Order: sequence, then structure tokens, then C-alpha cells
Amino acid sequence: MNSFARADATPQRLASDRISLLPSAPARSAGRAFTLSKRGIERGLLFVLTACGFIAFIEPSPYEYVFAVVFALFALSGGLRFSASIVPLAFCLMLFSLGGFISLLPYLDEDASVIFTLISAYMSVTTLFYAMLLRIDAQGRLDALRRGYILAAVIASVAGIVGYFDIGGLAESFARYDRAAGTFKDPNVLGTFVILPLVYLVRSLFVGKVKLLSLAALATILFGGVLLSFSRGAWGHAFASLGLMAILTYRASADSRVRRRIVVVTVAGIAFLAASLGVALSFASIAEMFENRASLEQSYDVGEQGRFGNQLNSIPMLMERPNGFGPLRFRFFFPEDPHNVYINAFASYGWLGGFSYLILIIFTLAIGWRVARARSPLQGHAIVIWSTLFVQILQGLQIDTDHWRHFWLMLGLIWGLFAALRAGAVGEASAPNLAE
Repeated sequence: MNSFARADATPQRLASDRISLLPSAPARSAGRAFTLSKRGIERGLLFVLTACGFIAFIEPSPYEYVFAVVFALFALSGGLRFSASIVPLAFCLMLFSLGGFISLLPYLDEDASVIFTLISAYMSVTTLFYAMLLRIDAQGRLDALRRGYILAAVIASVAGIVGYFDIGGLAESFARYDRAAGTFKDPNVLGTFVILPLVYLVRSLFVGKVKLLSLAALATILFGGVLLSFSRGAWGHAFASLGLMAILTYRASADSRVRRRIVVVTVAGIAFLAASLGVALSFASIAEMFENRASLEQSYDVGEQGRFGNQLNSIPMLMERPNGFGPLRFRFFFPEDPHNVYINAFASYGWLGGFSYLILIIFTLAIGWRVARARSPLQGHAIVIWSTLFVQILQGLQIDTDHWRHFWLMLGLIWGLFAALRAGAVGEASAPNLAE
């Protein structure tokens, strides 16, 4: 039993999830065949769910329809387990959504505000789904989600690269503002969407034993998606997440060979990226855009009416408005959206939603570090997810992340990992393939 196990999680209780695998000898084979078949279907559904996540240029996207089907099937088949460990998550999400609906009341005749609030509530539901997912077959389900997400990120990145270089005349479809957008409406979202699978792949290079060339090729494609999105936030997010993952992986490994490999791969990766960046900057269009976007401050950031000035000016106004400005109404008071998810939480969801969101983030910070450091077969997943989510939590200071599906996915998985570890439902370590 690991340090997360609860005092009431007795061996008999923990064995209850596996009771179907422990019948008498003649029935054991049949029971196992049924369980494995059911798990195979569940894993396949989860693979499809994240694999279709790259289609984001239409609304509702296929992801929304697939999620509805997957959620219903898992709920009806008993594939979800609510745990006392995720009560703080559920409570904060409920209050966050309630705050949004209260702030919406004066603007029920505005379709955009109604849709915005409904999407926020839907995101909360997806988070709870992922949080309840990992009490059963945690390793298999995480592997399925990861494989689907990597596929989606590769497709989105390839589309972004094709669009940026206008291959086949597809710039109009896959590029925005002279930046790679891929299958997303916003280059900034493409850049952050591919970071979690990128971190997964790089960690595989650190500790994996097979398919090194193919892993390196896939990681290069995803890095191309991040680079050509020309999103300053995504650039910083990618490098900070990779750096944090490398540190946590190094500290978690007791094998000196793995530690040496981490150092060697890191040095080689930095050299390769520097060389690749040099080649990329030899293209005049890339060099010009890179010079423009690499500046820490853009013209729209500075000044009293710039992004940061608007954020500061909004705080006294929000302190006088318990219901905030209303959903999507920050732009009615200032030239553009807040570009700060914490300010937006108070502006669009009122004091109730804003404080609920802050408390949720504080809770998440508390459990995230514990989950990433906990010794278990799930630690590889935990390190990757937390390294990416932690940086995205910080990134919320400069962009609105409250409608990013991948943010709520990672948030739910971290809480799901916390619940699984506390219950001792970590399963057996999986093969080192892409997860390890």
C-alpha cells in the first residue's frame, strides 16, 4: 500500500474491483476473457475520444458528440467511480458553474453569453468524467487516452505545417494571421494543444527502450507545430513543461543509466533544436515573424489601454460587482478580452465563480505535486500530466484557458490520479512503449 492509501481501504475492499478475476478454477478463464474484452472496448472508446480532439474548426466538434456517447456508455456500464477524494473538485466546479449561471441571468437574451456559460458547465462535466475514470484500469485507460491524443496532435501539427508553408494551396484552411493554426481556429490553441503529447514523447526518449527514431520524428513534428504557431505563450509553455518533466523524471529515477540518458538526450535535444531553429530562420518569412513574435511585449500589451493596463483597471471595477461584468462582457468595458483566466473568472462568473476557481487551483497545486512525486506504476503519467498542467496554470495569467478542452482534461486526470493512488487502484505497470 502506498502512502496515498486511505486507512479504510482494506485488502478486502481493494480486492472488490477484481472479484470477477478470482472465481473458481473452471470459471476463471471465462471471467478473465469477459473482463479483458470489456476493458478493450473501453480503451478503444477512450482512444477515439482523444484522437478526434484535433477537429476543432467546427462547433460542436466531433469530440463533443463522442464524449456524450463515451460518458453515457461508461456511466451505464459502471465504468466510472466517484470517490471522496474528488469531492473538493466536484464542489468547486459546481460553484464555478453556478456563479456563471447567476452572472448570466441579466443576459439570457444574448445567445453568445448563453452558449459561453453552457460550454463552461460542459467543461466541468468533462473534468469530472476524467476524474472518475481512473479508479478502474488506470494504466490501460491512461495509455489509451495518451495514444489517441498523440495521434490527434500529430495530425493537427502536420496540418499546421502544411498550412503555414501553403503546401497544396492549403494556407487558407490551416493558417491564420500568417501563423500555423492547423485544424484549430486559433494558432495559440494549436500551440498549447500539442504540448502534452510532446512532453509524453520526450519522456519516452528519456526512459524508453524501443522506437527511438520514430519517437524522435513524432516529437519533431509536434515541435514544428508549436514553433510555427508563433505563440509566445506556447513557446514558453513547451520549454517550461519539458524542463520540469526532465527534472521530475531525473529525481524519480534511481537508475544511473536512465539519469545519464536524460542528460545525454537533453543536451542532444537542445543542440538539435538549436540547429533546426537556425535552419528555420534561414527562411525570410519565418525569421521576420519570429523576430516580431519573440518580443516579450507587443504593442497591444503595454500602455494604460494595453492588455496589462486593462487587467489592472478592471480589478477595482470587479470588486464593486459581485456578479462580475457578465459572460463575455469584459469586452464591453475594455477594448478586448482580459487574456487572464483569473480575472476572467471574476468578470464572467462573478465572485462566486471567481473564488471557486481560485480555490480549485489552490487545491490542484496541493495535490499535483504529491501525485507527481508518489512512487507508483502511474508516476510516469503523473509526471508528464502535472508538468504540463502546472505550467498551463501559470500560463492562465496571460491568456484565457477556461474553454480549452485539454486544460480540463489534464485537470480531471490529475484529480483522477490522486483518487486512484489514495485508493491503491494503480494496477500493474504497463510496458515501456510510449508511456514509459
